[in-house]
Amino acid sequence: MRQIALDVAQLTRQRAATLNAGDRVLLSGVVYTARDAAHKRIMALLDRGEAPPFPLEGAVIYYAGPTPAQQGMAVGSCGPTTSGRMDPFAPRLLDLGLRAMIGKGDRSDAVVEAITRNGAVYFAAVGGAGALIARCITSSQVIAFEDLGCESVKRMEVRDLPLTVAIDARGNDLYR
Repeated sequence: MRQIALDVAQLTRQRAATLNAGDRVLLSGVVYTARDAAHKRIMALLDRGEAPPFPLEGAVIYYAGPTPAQQGMAVGSCGPTTSGRMDPFAPRLLDLGLRAMIGKGDRSDAVVEAITRNGAVYFAAVGGAGALIARCITSSQVIAFEDLGCESVKRMEVRDLPLTVAIDARGNDLYR
């Protein structure tokens, strides 16, 4: 296993191809939060031919619904949610340029196939560590679907967010 410092802006298809399942990554840069309800709304926008709330090309989605900010923090607890609930939506988003997803738990065969087809990566975050993860978030701003509360889409900047490559661009899968 390697430990790698990685900036989201450098996470190209070529860079993703160098990551291996099991690598530990300290991720920095912009990520977007989206859970089930937000994914459904993003799909509705795409179905109508409208743009999603953030550019998908090269983006990283964190499957999380951060709680309100606590004293001096950008967010409250911000742990990962179960990624399998986003499996119906992930292949389409990957085909539109999504570069990485962050969550917890295994993924369906269709998602693994879409990851390999698109040279993407799936990172696992530690479940139950939402308060610790929040320390890595330096800013957070609601950018879409504010009525969803903690499940709204947020643009967050992270610094040294500790992750593990769970599924690499070649389909190697720590869960299997």
